[in-house]
Amino acid sequence: MASENPAKPRPRGGRADKRQAILAGALTVFARDGYTRASIDAISAEAGVSTRTIYNHFTDKPELFQAVIQESAARAADAEIAIIDRHLRKITDLESDLIEFGRDWVTPMPDYADHFALVRQVNAETGHIPQEAIDAWREIGPLRVRRELAGHLRGLGERGLLRIDDPERAALHLMLLVSAASPALGAGAPTEEEIAEMVTAGVRTFLHGHLT
Repeated sequence: MASENPAKPRPRGGRADKRQAILAGALTVFARDGYTRASIDAISAEAGVSTRTIYNHFTDKPELFQAVIQESAARAADAEIAIIDRHLRKITDLESDLIEFGRDWVTPMPDYADHFALVRQVNAETGHIPQEAIDAWREIGPLRVRRELAGHLRGLGERGLLRIDDPERAALHLMLLVSAASPALGAGAPTEEEIAEMVTAGVRTFLHGHLT
């Protein structure tokens, strides 16, 4: 009888895990320090890897930043698209469903706090960040989300529930109107009642311009 010699399982981890550690550490540092002030040394310390390991994966800071913001934007966009689909996939009461969407939309997402902190840094440093990184972020993140919302609004227009001449512009209007309920930087968080009032006002303003 031949002796059993089961294949030795491959160890977990390796290059892919190192890359993820780098991206996670870089997101924390870029979100905290911004693009200009973030250093490879700081990212190395945050990620728990050597600077040489970082350069084994990424040519330089611009390439690392672009990889970070693309991955971060994709994950945040997935979460935002899930909100859109959850509320707008099946409309039973147009105003009520849009208000519920708006309230969910402006609710903070703690799992993506670093991403939104990074976005604030990008908005503050636009002139110092490689344009290709900004373009990639917008395409994978905000523009993708807007197109998803536009598709739902187009469908509502085709059903005769809304008058939608330009779905992407209408999507932008809706997002801006309900996002007015988000707290301003440095301001105290609004109460649930205040959020409900502001979202309701935003939705009704949107419907005023788009009802058939």
